[in-house]
Amino acid sequence: MPDSYSPHYVEAAWYEWWNGQGFFKPEYGGRDINSVPYEDKFVIVIPPPNVTGSLHLGHALTTAVEDCIVRWNRMNGKMTLWNPGCDHAGIATQVMVEKKIKRERNLTRHDLGREKFVDEVWKWKNEKGDRIYHQLRKLGGSYDWERACFTMDPKLVRAVQEAFIQLHEKGLIYRSVRLVNWSCTLNSAISEIEVDKKEIPGRTMLPVAGYKEKIEFGVIVSFAYPVEGSDEEIVVATTRIETMLGDTGVAVHPEDDRYKHLHGRFVTHPFIDRRMPIVLDDFVDRNFGTGAVKITPAHDHNDYEVGVRHNMPFLTIIDDKGNMTPDCGEFAGMRRFDARLAVLEGLKKKGLYRETKENPMVVPICSRSKDVIEPLLKPQWYVSMQSMADKAVKAVREGELKLIPDMHEKTWYHWLENSRDWCISRQLWWGHRIPAYFITVDDQSVPPGEDTDEKYWVSGRSEEEVRQKAAERFKVSEDKISLKQDEDVLDTWFSSGIFPFSIFGWPEKTPELQAFYPGALLETGHDILFFWVARMVTMGLELMGQLPFKEVYLHAMVRDAHGRKMSKSLGNVIDPIDVIHGITLEELHKRLEDGNLEKKEIAKAQEGQKADYPNGIPECGTDALRFALLAYTAQGRDINLDVLRVQGYRFFCNKLWNATKFALGALGENFKPNATRQLSGKEKEMDRWILSRLSYAVDQCGYGFRSYDFPAVTTCCYNFWLYELCDWYLENSKPVIYGTDEEAKDCTRQVLYSCLEAGLLLLHPLMPFISEELYQRLPRRTPSEPPSICITLYPKSGNYQDRNSDLEKEVEFVQNVIKSIRSMRSDYNLTNKNKADVYLKCVEQEDATMLGRYSNLIQTMTNSSSISILMGDDPPDGCCVQTVSAKCESHLMLKGLIDPSKERSKLDGKKNKLNSQLQKLTEASKKPDYTSKVPQEIRDQNSEKMTEISVEIEKLTKAMETLGKL
Repeated sequence: MPDSYSPHYVEAAWYEWWNGQGFFKPEYGGRDINSVPYEDKFVIVIPPPNVTGSLHLGHALTTAVEDCIVRWNRMNGKMTLWNPGCDHAGIATQVMVEKKIKRERNLTRHDLGREKFVDEVWKWKNEKGDRIYHQLRKLGGSYDWERACFTMDPKLVRAVQEAFIQLHEKGLIYRSVRLVNWSCTLNSAISEIEVDKKEIPGRTMLPVAGYKEKIEFGVIVSFAYPVEGSDEEIVVATTRIETMLGDTGVAVHPEDDRYKHLHGRFVTHPFIDRRMPIVLDDFVDRNFGTGAVKITPAHDHNDYEVGVRHNMPFLTIIDDKGNMTPDCGEFAGMRRFDARLAVLEGLKKKGLYRETKENPMVVPICSRSKDVIEPLLKPQWYVSMQSMADKAVKAVREGELKLIPDMHEKTWYHWLENSRDWCISRQLWWGHRIPAYFITVDDQSVPPGEDTDEKYWVSGRSEEEVRQKAAERFKVSEDKISLKQDEDVLDTWFSSGIFPFSIFGWPEKTPELQAFYPGALLETGHDILFFWVARMVTMGLELMGQLPFKEVYLHAMVRDAHGRKMSKSLGNVIDPIDVIHGITLEELHKRLEDGNLEKKEIAKAQEGQKADYPNGIPECGTDALRFALLAYTAQGRDINLDVLRVQGYRFFCNKLWNATKFALGALGENFKPNATRQLSGKEKEMDRWILSRLSYAVDQCGYGFRSYDFPAVTTCCYNFWLYELCDWYLENSKPVIYGTDEEAKDCTRQVLYSCLEAGLLLLHPLMPFISEELYQRLPRRTPSEPPSICITLYPKSGNYQDRNSDLEKEVEFVQNVIKSIRSMRSDYNLTNKNKADVYLKCVEQEDATMLGRYSNLIQTMTNSSSISILMGDDPPDGCCVQTVSAKCESHLMLKGLIDPSKERSKLDGKKNKLNSQLQKLTEASKKPDYTSKVPQEIRDQNSEKMTEISVEIEKLTKAMETLGKL
């Protein structure tokens, strides 16, 4: 066994062995997946990461949480399946491959054509797409890799097609023209989760994709519309002045007295020959601005609703590429933000411009292209959500589906009870092509608006099936039917929404589907509660008639040590592999330079890295990273992870290593553990105490896992190993192990073995590598025990010894005595060579008798020459004293061990220094402007510091008084 712990050494080979032995497969041990009862199974699916992705600390948290739950269930004897998979990530993947072929061959996807471009994407996926799987293995995730699924695999493609067709035939999928979030750069609608809502406080110049100069946002422009047939005008305001070219009306509140005389009148457009009605609508806020609102139904979500209510024209004045359409008169053909400036100038020339004011606003930015989102009217496919959403709400309200923590229920109800229909069309080439076809019939003209007329759209599993359906619908022979498949693909959340059953072969009733659906748990970040979790629930209920899982555990977001969101431009996005292996500051800098940041952003991010990681990131290992992430996971709170604190858990691993190495030496080569775990009855107090603490740890860990309270598990394991086993029991056992009493030795060895065995089993779900490495070095109780810790039964209450609360209180009192003696030795700088006599003065005989039983432990743990227990008598002169409780004092003999005058001089120097610090803080706190100028947080820190210094001065004063008596 190497002298010290090395993560690289420990984590090198176990994973391949586990996987190769089939421990992660539900069939391990010859079990039949369909003969095991549902309650004896534990099934969970991975939140499928994007195939383009690289792990960040959020992925690491997801993996750590899910893997420890899976391993715990596996160790509790359940048939477990953790199904891995990867998402095809439509937009992200298409953008990445488009950039690649542009960079390498100076070609666009249109140069290649759809078929060849999709071939290029598959080629990239097959070459690079499994990188994230390698990273997940590195984190120790116990997935069944033979069941790994990709959302574009044939099995899943068929399921996605079937889901669309079934929902379409039920009338739950339909086609409609509505406003969508449009990215002019991507030339596609995008989902709400792909829109970053950038809040700006006022006038701000922002970079926009495709523009060399930055564009002004955060202002509101007022201008006037002339009222037709009069000298009057109505002043309106907008943050997007270019959209006035698409205005088709002005709205006022029906009760607004200022405009009652204009009811039924019109305004005229200054640039285009257009009369626009003044409509009455109570959505208008009379107290905001002039109380009149310009209405652009085709380019604003609120205006769209007004346009529908008042049957107003919908004019599209910005095209797919972000240019002004022919309906824009003199501005036609301009780019939208060039038109913004031109329209403003035009209004000034016509004398209709009134003012520009700063205006806080939210700018919607495409997270993929960094373009400003444009609301555009598009014919798209939609999922009708309300009836499905109602079922999902009911499932949570009636307790059929449990959200953990339950604070997320409010969000669940809010989103689903106000659920908008879901736009599932994406104007991409990479993804699941929509299995719907536009039908034309020979000799029949297609009516206007045919693109949204459901009559002319038929979905099907093949062209032959569609042709048959169309022939029946139009009462003609099949040879009269012409088909054209929709060019669009489905939103990736659609295929993710059926992931819990598509991976098992649905719509076929496969043995796997019957065995593993529904799952037990879904674990993910709370940020995709609606985008993914709710959609899996609604799709599962609709298509399977069953919830896809019984519980949803939602972990918090990982932020940096300062509480900031992870952002590449801040330099705080850390690859967990860099924490596992370590990385220099120079290499961190280089990662930024290899990315897509601008030079200014790179410089800013590098400064952030330099401040947070001046010496880079040390090698911490997977176990330490997992343990740290789990220790931080307080339910419902964001995780402010100081990466350097992970190093503290690497030191904990080192402690485990050294403790086990010592213990193995203490057990000896020929040690045989008790096969039944039965106690001999000859165990001493500290033997029984450590077994009682072990029993407590087993109970707490079981409770923590059952309630998803991971900090409770990590704290319990940490305390048991570090403070109870290493600091107390191992130290207590050394005199026994090195002594001559063979019976006591055997007893101690059996207890020590039980602690090692159970302690490693408790740790395994959290720290799989080091626990396996150390467990494999232990002798086995019986030859039939499992070959790996990961399939060994998790400790249960009663496995070792029941709790003994009275004994624990007794030992806690003894520990306080020991701490008091150690504290005095520290105060007077006594070294290990300076063995002193100790006198324990007790008020009650019961305490004196009890301390007598532990005198050997006290002497060993305090490096004392003798322990004397006094009842009524005073200790000899020359001792210092500390109070342990109202009934007990510790006295340490100093006479003859120290030079009183020399020690007094040292303490006097310390006291003067502390008095000086206290004086400065006191004077500062008495200044007249202290309360107004110094922040509350700093004042609290100063107050705490003053209290600590005062306590320390009092201790030094007492110590000096003691020295004066020597």
